[in-house]
Amino acid sequence: MSERHVVISADTHCGAALHDYKPYLEKKYHEDFDEWAESVQAAERRTAEVFKDAERSPLNVGVDGDPEVDGDRNWSSERRLREQEADGVVAAVLFPNTQPPFAPAAASQFEAPPYSDDMVRRWAGLQAHNRWLLDFVSEAPERRAGIAQIFLGNVEASVAEIEWAAENGLRGGILVPGAPPDSPFEPLYSASYRPIWAAAEACDMPLNHHSGGATPNFGSHFPASLAMFMLEVSWWSQRGLWHLMFSGVFERHPDLQWVNTETGTAWVPDTLEKLDSFYERMKYSTYGSEAIFGGVAVAQMSLRPSEYWQRQCHVGASFLRPTETEVVRQIGLENVMWGSDYPHVEGSHPHTDEHLRLTFGQMTEDEATMLLTTNAASLYKFDVEKLRPLAEQFCPTKAHVAGGIAYSEIPERGKGCPGMAPQNQTQEVAA
Repeated sequence: MSERHVVISADTHCGAALHDYKPYLEKKYHEDFDEWAESVQAAERRTAEVFKDAERSPLNVGVDGDPEVDGDRNWSSERRLREQEADGVVAAVLFPNTQPPFAPAAASQFEAPPYSDDMVRRWAGLQAHNRWLLDFVSEAPERRAGIAQIFLGNVEASVAEIEWAAENGLRGGILVPGAPPDSPFEPLYSASYRPIWAAAEACDMPLNHHSGGATPNFGSHFPASLAMFMLEVSWWSQRGLWHLMFSGVFERHPDLQWVNTETGTAWVPDTLEKLDSFYERMKYSTYGSEAIFGGVAVAQMSLRPSEYWQRQCHVGASFLRPTETEVVRQIGLENVMWGSDYPHVEGSHPHTDEHLRLTFGQMTEDEATMLLTTNAASLYKFDVEKLRPLAEQFCPTKAHVAGGIAYSEIPERGKGCPGMAPQNQTQEVAA
């Protein structure tokens, strides 16, 4: 048995540089792409102007004094491998991070981009990202599980894209977009998406739903807009879970796997308890609004929501907090995966070592191994034995992680990561 963890991050982000997407588009889109790229750069200049004098600007909060936040960490394979190795991580699941071609640009940093009715070009842009991603994964195939994007505006093409992604080894599965009320798309519980769920199950492709990808537009002119975003961003992604449960998706597709990433863990026990309660009242009460309004939906469900959860659902627990240790045990150790959120500024890089010791120092060695290695390896098909030689070079020993760390030893820069935020100080682990 190896003395070192094989550390796999279930949450990292990547994407091409703006103009590097162009070769992945059909030539008929190239002229349009040039015009779109200029509009994106103009929006970036507006953002830079807004923040140029701001003390806590996203333009000057980079890692270790680096003035850029994500920058070429999104697309530089060499830099990502070098930084992740130095941080003790040897494999990663890849969510998108940069703007794909023809995605509408926000008017400023403070508002969500508008929805576009240009469905044909939007889909071409997402496919360009997927083909760039395939090349990016090929530079370190054993170490990267790429997540392909689909488009709710074109179900038939999305099914074909799922099949293409599976055939070409993008084993991270698919990213399920959000459909908030102000979007032009039907909600995720619509029957129109049934071919997507069927294709994902048939191709053994997990469904991934990431925090931030399902929010409505909160508006840019309200002083509380960004605060509302922060307060509600996780909930908008969490709701996809019960949308699929109560529309029978998990019932019809028992092998389909669902992942909520970067939405925390503390919400799961209370949510499952509430969903179970609604399910029981909808299904078995003779009178009352629950049975009247929900009876038709639950009639097709043979399991309680908590049972579907245990069978088919997972949490990508980015920057897991020490205070969440008991919650993880409660909801099921086999259903939780750790993530670093690289290269985002709130992620654990470059202080993942301290973060792992702070959180996993409170768990047993077997528990830490499940969350850091085996759960993600099983779901996303990483070959742990092929990763082990890299782990022997770069990953921390199990004894080192289990030894914990005193909160006073956490660097100030590291406290910007939620997993090492000051509220964890009371959870100090003896060094």
